[in-house]
Amino acid sequence: MGIVVILVYVNDIVITGSDSALLVQLKTHLLESFHMKDLGSLTYFLGLEVHRSPSGISLNQHKYASDLVATAGLQEAPSVDTPMELNVKLRKVEGDLLTDPSLYRKLVGSLVYLTITRPDISFAVQQVSQFLQTPRHLHLAVVRRIIRYVQGTSARGLFFLAGNSPRLAAYSDADWAGCADTRRSITGWCVFLGDALISWKSKK
Repeated sequence: MGIVVILVYVNDIVITGSDSALLVQLKTHLLESFHMKDLGSLTYFLGLEVHRSPSGISLNQHKYASDLVATAGLQEAPSVDTPMELNVKLRKVEGDLLTDPSLYRKLVGSLVYLTITRPDISFAVQQVSQFLQTPRHLHLAVVRRIIRYVQGTSARGLFFLAGNSPRLAAYSDADWAGCADTRRSITGWCVFLGDALISWKSKK
């Protein structure tokens, strides 16, 4: 039995599945019922870039990442090798408050969306997401570092190998009272389907 997946966002729709005949039947039915246009194979959707090759499918957000670097005004800034410095412990009350927190919130929101294809920044983004209500200059400096890391790695993303194994494997870990303010632990997990990373999370 074929599997069909439908993703709808406002007036955009993505249809994918393992049964090509069923996909054709569904698209025909939708075209009869709604005024819509078939744009063919998916290449770009809401900042997500899709690249196909005989070896598999890769997903990245290269243009979205580049636009984020420009929004932060960091086009000329040197890139860094890691999203955060080692052993940094961010605190809620440390340093001066930002006069206008709107840029901080905008940049962090964009970074959250970027984690759709960038598990390597998930922990760092989780860290700076804690301070959206009262961000400080130190927190903004950490956000800018994450973006400088993104600048040097903007083409990175996910790869799904053709003929991948259906074996499911999950891994998890947690620190011990890692949050400097609440002493709560920070946990992370990831799930692989064969060699393909399909789900991940970092949270307090």
